[in-house]
Amino acid sequence: MASRYESNPFDEEEVNPFADSTARGRAAGQSNYGGGPFYTTNPGSVPPASNSHLSPLPPEPADFYNGRGATVDIPLDSAKDLKKKEKELQAKEAELSKREKELKRREEAAARAGIVIEEKNWPPFFPIIHHDIGGEIPVHLQRLQYIAFASLLGLVGCLTWNVIAVTAAWIKGEGVKIWLLAIIYFISGVPGAYVLWYRPLYNAMRTESALKFGWFFLSYLFHIGFCIYSAVAPPIFFEGKSLTGILPAIDVLGNHVIVGVFYFIGFGFFCLESLLSIWVIQQVYMYFRGSGKAAEVKREAARGAMRAAF
Repeated sequence: MASRYESNPFDEEEVNPFADSTARGRAAGQSNYGGGPFYTTNPGSVPPASNSHLSPLPPEPADFYNGRGATVDIPLDSAKDLKKKEKELQAKEAELSKREKELKRREEAAARAGIVIEEKNWPPFFPIIHHDIGGEIPVHLQRLQYIAFASLLGLVGCLTWNVIAVTAAWIKGEGVKIWLLAIIYFISGVPGAYVLWYRPLYNAMRTESALKFGWFFLSYLFHIGFCIYSAVAPPIFFEGKSLTGILPAIDVLGNHVIVGVFYFIGFGFFCLESLLSIWVIQQVYMYFRGSGKAAEVKREAARGAMRAAF
């Protein structure tokens, strides 16, 4: 029979959390029955780990949480340089503004005096002349001006093909003299046609000037005469084979067939250019008579004769 002083096995044991872990283990191993050991510790068990201490972090700098950071000192010389550059830029801007105003004043003075500043815009890949039929020529004259421009391009094509054909004849043994003459025809003929008759016609169509129409007729008649002469190419004034006319074509065809074909093609080009040029001068003259410019030219000629007489 159990003793009445024997402790109750179901009583909860009070455990001091601050007591040593070894003492708590011994206390837990005591049996409530007679104070004997109920559990024994395992001799192979791992002893409890000792408390470890982490090394403290190094102290942070005083301005670690300061977003502004350290201040940067700007030397006064840099500020002076900035002000100096700013003044220079302002002076340049004022100078450019002054030049722009002066240029605008000159343009306005030229416009009042009737001087037109023309910008070179043709051909587009290498502008060498000013040409704007759609923007400067009246609508009812644009078609005629385009055809006149086609006659100018036709002359360029004729003289270019003439150089090619004469070069072929030179290679076949016709001599270098005809080739040099063909180059002279091209160099003098293309700019000469533009200056002598196409540009006067362009200005006459644009400004309705009777005197410019008169100059165009004189120059264009010479152009038509040259085209007709080149289509025939008689050996009178120039070396016959330097132009691809019908007579040199027949002569060359007997010796060199290919060169003769080239000459016949050039003959056809000069014939087409002659016909187109005759049509252009006819249409321009009809407009010239219908618009009353012929009477104006006569009046101007009479006035000039009277002034010369007095």
